Amino acid sequence: MIRNIVFDISNVLAPFRFKEFLAEKGFDAAMIKRIIKASAITPYWTEYEKGKLTYEEAIEAFLSVDPDIRNELHKAYDSCSGIMGRYDYTEGWIDALKDAGYNLYCITNFTPAGYEQCYDCISFIERFDGCVFSFREGITKPDPEIYKILLNRYRLKAEECVFIDDTEENVLSAEDLGFTGIVFTGYDDAVDKLDKIVT
Repeated sequence: MIRNIVFDISNVLAPFRFKEFLAEKGFDAAMIKRIIKASAITPYWTEYEKGKLTYEEAIEAFLSVDPDIRNELHKAYDSCSGIMGRYDYTEGWIDALKDAGYNLYCITNFTPAGYEQCYDCISFIERFDGCVFSFREGITKPDPEIYKILLNRYRLKAEECVFIDDTEENVLSAEDLGFTGIVFTGYDDAVDKLDKIVT
C-alpha cells in the first residue's frame, strides 16, 4: 500500500529556470552556453550541491574551467534570486495529496545559495513531512545513500513510497531500493500515472 509520495523539487514542483535567469541578467545565447559549460555541467557543480564547496570555492572552481569569463561568472552567480520559479499546479497538488491522506517528502539536489535565496519559491516544503537536501547531507542523487537517509530518518518502507523525479537515472536508483518510480514529464502525466499506481 502506498502511503508516502516523495518528490524531487526542481522541474517537478518548481521550475529551475536557469537559461531564462541568465538571459534576464543580459547574457546572449552563446554566453549562456559558455557559462553553463563552465559551471552547471562540471563535477564542481555536484560538489557545490553536496555542500562540499563554499560559494567562493565554487566560483573559483568554475573559473578554472574558463578563466576568460571571470566577470560573467561573477555576474551570473552574484545572486541566485530568480533562478527558481513557481508552477501554478503545485499548491493544488499538495492539497489534493494531503487531503487523500498521503505523507509528503522530498529528496532534492540543491545548492546552499539556491536554497537560501529562492526559498520563497519552495516554501511549500513547510507542508511536507520531511525533506532531504543534498547540500545538507553531502550526497546527491542518484547515490542510493541519499534515498536511504530518507527511509531511515523518517522510518519509511520503500515499498510504501512513490518517488517522482524528472531525471530517469534518479528514478531508477530509487526503484532499485524498492520505491515505485515515476519519471516526471509533466503534471497531467504524473497525476495520471500516480492514480494508476494507488488505485
